[in-house]
Amino acid sequence: MLSTAGWRQHYPFESHWHDLNGQRYHYIQAGQGAPVLFVHGNPTWSFYWRNLVQGVADSHQAMAVDHIGCGLSDKPAAKSYSLQQHIDNLLSFIDARRLNNITVVGHDWGGAIALGAAVERPEPFARCVLFNTAAFPPPFFPWRIRICRTPVLGRLAMQGGNVFAKAALHMALANGNSMSASEKQGMIAPYDSWQNRLGIYNFVQDIPATPAHATWQTLESIESGLTLLANKPMLMMWGMRDWCFRPECLERLVTHFPQAEVHRFADAGHWVVEEKRTEILEILKAFLAK
Repeated sequence: MLSTAGWRQHYPFESHWHDLNGQRYHYIQAGQGAPVLFVHGNPTWSFYWRNLVQGVADSHQAMAVDHIGCGLSDKPAAKSYSLQQHIDNLLSFIDARRLNNITVVGHDWGGAIALGAAVERPEPFARCVLFNTAAFPPPFFPWRIRICRTPVLGRLAMQGGNVFAKAALHMALANGNSMSASEKQGMIAPYDSWQNRLGIYNFVQDIPATPAHATWQTLESIESGLTLLANKPMLMMWGMRDWCFRPECLERLVTHFPQAEVHRFADAGHWVVEEKRTEILEILKAFLAK
């Protein structure tokens, strides 16, 4: 059973579930109004968005999902964990909730999932907000990721020792003091067993190293479809000390969305939402108010 000691104070939300063919897709929500849909990456979960969900709930209906295999969602062994499957799952959630005029917010893999959904079905999406992500095949392959993909040993480290999630508590932050001990506990709380780390492992395995990987084609398709979103307001906020989604990723996205509002945080890393929570909430609320 998931222990909630310490970290639960930071996550004061009632749990809700969307049924995905018998699998429970967890989400949280707060507030009323036009929807703001938060989509997390790996190895985070809806906990990553807790401050922004509470921060915009005074004017919008804020929702944050947990991908299958992540957070408080089900973690089935016999399930596809591909990028396309995550996109399909998000669209199923949007359809079931009949969401329209959506501001979608994505980080890490969540950015690719959010943009993939928006490219596939642009009509319900009104605006996009992106943090340290990509919507194209990897332009580089960090050595820290390559190590995690080492056959057998990589799986033992990630699913057995939870190395990927624990390392992120340090490597994803430029300033390790940006999060309290109980907040760090909350970030990895759902990933407390071999089975519960299946999503983390499969996200890493789904990073395409060559065009032979199916997700390489998915990412190419997303990038080619970004023109469908060209007229939608776009906000990008970036931790410039990110070793994974480096500044080159931001600049490539800006070439697709030259009209985007862009904020660069020189002293923040990959988990920019944790490190610049006050500034980001202020910028996001101003963007939503336009």
